[in-house]
Amino acid sequence: MLRASDVLPIGDLARRTGLSVSAIRFYESKGLISPQRSPGGQRRFRRADIRRLSFILIVQQLGFSIREIKLALKGLPDGRTPTQSDWTALGRRMRAELDARIGTMTRLRDQLDGCIGCGCLSLKRCALYNPQDRLGVRGAGPVSLVKPDAPTEPC
Repeated sequence: MLRASDVLPIGDLARRTGLSVSAIRFYESKGLISPQRSPGGQRRFRRADIRRLSFILIVQQLGFSIREIKLALKGLPDGRTPTQSDWTALGRRMRAELDARIGTMTRLRDQLDGCIGCGCLSLKRCALYNPQDRLGVRGAGPVSLVKPDAPTEPC
C-alpha cells in the first residue's frame, strides 16, 4: 500500500492536470489510469498519474484514439512509477506511427496549399479531382492525399 504522501485525491489530480474530475473518471473507466481506494472508498491516485494523464492529453491532440493510447500505456509498469527508460521505450514504440502521421500531414499541407481558393483551374494537377472515380480502386476518400502508398491507376 502506498503512503498518504504518495497519493492524491481526485480533486488534487484535477487541479494538477487541468482536467475536470469527470474527465479523470472517464479515463479511469477506459482503463487508462487505475486509482487505489481509501478505506472510505475514495479514489487515490499515484503522483505518477499526473505524467500519465499529461501524456494522454498530448497524444490525444496528435490524433491517437483511446484504444491506441490504452495499448501504448500497457507498456508502462503498473505497480510502480514509470522511469525515464520506461517512457523512452514507450516513445520508441510510438515513433513509427507518429512518423506516418507527420508524413500524411505534410503531404496534406503541401498539396492542399494549391487547392485553397484556386477554383480548380487546373484539374489535371488537382490532388482531389477524380474523374469517373478512377481512384476508387485505391479505397474510399481522398486517397491521393492520405493513402499515397496504395496501388495506383492512372487517371
